[in-house]
Amino acid sequence: KIGGAVVRNRMKRRFRALAREIVPAKGFAGADHVMIGRAKGIEREFGLLRSELAQALDRLRK
Repeated sequence: KIGGAVVRNRMKRRFRALAREIVPAKGFAGADHVMIGRAKGIEREFGLLRSELAQALDRLRK
């Protein structure tokens, strides 16, 4: 569990935005995609989170 409600909700909003942007193109159809937020995730730049998620999904495809 990370931070208070404000921090958790901000992280959820960031994850939703990433999911809408990246998962349709690089995700797996018919599969659930689970993202777990860590404490430092809220401080990371959104572009960095985007590239890390894309790389993680690319690694799973191999």
